[in-house]
Amino acid sequence: MARLLSFAVILITIFALFIWNLEAALPHSTNVDPFMEQKPGRNGGGSISPSECGPRCAYRCSATSHKKPCMFFCQKCCAKCLCVPPGTYGNKQVCPCYNNWKTQQGGPKCP
Repeated sequence: MARLLSFAVILITIFALFIWNLEAALPHSTNVDPFMEQKPGRNGGGSISPSECGPRCAYRCSATSHKKPCMFFCQKCCAKCLCVPPGTYGNKQVCPCYNNWKTQQGGPKCP
């Protein structure tokens, strides 16, 4: 009985090491922005077409819990600036128009 138990422990240990090694060898998925490529436009605006605003804003707002307001303001900003910063947060320096549009209180208008 003790021999069977030690065999089971060794087998479980080998299996665990195999799974751990397999996980380490697999590539981990990263949250890559499919819209990273943006060409700068003139006057701080971007060069995307208005039809691209929906998918780009959907990705931009994908990490927030406030999807409706994020989508509303992102699409409004995209329509004016023709640019949406890459990623789900930050990177606003890529789109100066998007970055510099402020609310009456001086806060950022665009998410």
